[in-house]
Amino acid sequence: MRKKDRYDTSDLDEDQFEPGSRRRVLKNLLGITSKREMDRIEGHEQVRVLEELAGLYDSDHRFTATDICQIHRLWLGRIYLWAGKYRQVNVKKDSFTFAAAAQIPKLMAEFEDGPLKRHTPCRSGSIERLATGLAEVHVELVLIHPFREGNGRVARILAVIMGLQAGLPALYFDKLSGRKRQEYFAAVQAGLDHNYEPMAKLFTVVIERTLQIHGS
Repeated sequence: MRKKDRYDTSDLDEDQFEPGSRRRVLKNLLGITSKREMDRIEGHEQVRVLEELAGLYDSDHRFTATDICQIHRLWLGRIYLWAGKYRQVNVKKDSFTFAAAAQIPKLMAEFEDGPLKRHTPCRSGSIERLATGLAEVHVELVLIHPFREGNGRVARILAVIMGLQAGLPALYFDKLSGRKRQEYFAAVQAGLDHNYEPMAKLFTVVIERTLQIHGS
């Protein structure tokens, strides 16, 4: 039996997967067929783009939907032709369905006028206040899932930059791995009811862990 794709998709043509990848790697500009190799390259590019973005957006920048697309494009533009463009297919993870592709432009405009306007530029304050703002932005962006791939990581990149705006060191997300992953996905789903408290608790852990590592 063929293993399930990382994301089940509807209306997805075969040629959007790289030939020879057994439907495990999306069609890419580098001809990569190994998922392990793709994960390595995407991770390397993520480190590179974080350094680039830290100098691109200053502490007074208010983020927009266009910025989110730019972040995605700067990160994955060397790998995927569609980097920085809203997805054209509907996606779901396991039994959870993300926003319909046709609704993404409207939802991203609302995201810009709502959470992004409320919480960026991100200002220094208590850990609780910072965690609350980061949580709302993160959850709403992940629920929209505007891109074909890399949405959670784009949301984390944005959280890192927002944290830098607030005077935090670059956030460490290592505590969200392992068993915390299920807690993370549950926190995302809680956002469907505009309940950001579960994610805020996770971001509190992230912030405290980051400050501990840096001795702050």
